[in-house]
Amino acid sequence: MATILVCDDDQAIVEAIAIYLSQEGYQILKAYDGRQAIDILQKEDVQLLLIDVMMPQMDGIHAVMKIRSFSGIPILFLSAKSEDVDKILGLNVGADDYITKPFNPVELIARVRSSLRRYTSYGSIKQEEAHTYCVGGLQIDDDAKQVSVDGEPVKLTPMEYQILLLLVKSPGRVFSTEQIYETIWNEDAYGADNTVAVHVRHIREKIEINPKEPRYLKVVWGVGYKVEKQ
Repeated sequence: MATILVCDDDQAIVEAIAIYLSQEGYQILKAYDGRQAIDILQKEDVQLLLIDVMMPQMDGIHAVMKIRSFSGIPILFLSAKSEDVDKILGLNVGADDYITKPFNPVELIARVRSSLRRYTSYGSIKQEEAHTYCVGGLQIDDDAKQVSVDGEPVKLTPMEYQILLLLVKSPGRVFSTEQIYETIWNEDAYGADNTVAVHVRHIREKIEINPKEPRYLKVVWGVGYKVEKQ
């Protein structure tokens, strides 16, 4: 079973989450500020991080910025704030999803399962047959979970990879924000516009020579996103 690191300066919240997730069979590690979380991730084999935004010593935002320099594990932010600006900030620094406190334990467990399922799928290299998708100079080797542009490797997070793969599999087809979110996150897309937009912007910054004039990943205003046929 997966090992999950829970990081929050409120020990009662850490203990509550640990109880919920332990009952589901997960191994739980605990941290109480960003520095502790980084130290544990550098020493232990962890498959998922749940981390609070506001903490002493080092907050979640700065911690995730450092973590993303050496780890691609799924990260879920925990925060008492519900404003879109806080959610976007978390996604911008590399989080995969966001849970607002107080949260429903059932929702928490569902988000954890969904994130781990995507991460496991992303990391698996055992396939019955090879799948390679090419659109111009953009290539995805879904067997090895590798992306390249004009022969140069591109490093994507698991979430970014899944979004790009969805679009590349159907070049020219426009996917709405709701379709992308419901397919990748496997949950209702209510209020998901900003989440998808942030991830798409990150993908563009990595695969496009000029993200403002994209060659591959394009927006169809008022409709959605597509990977242009070459």
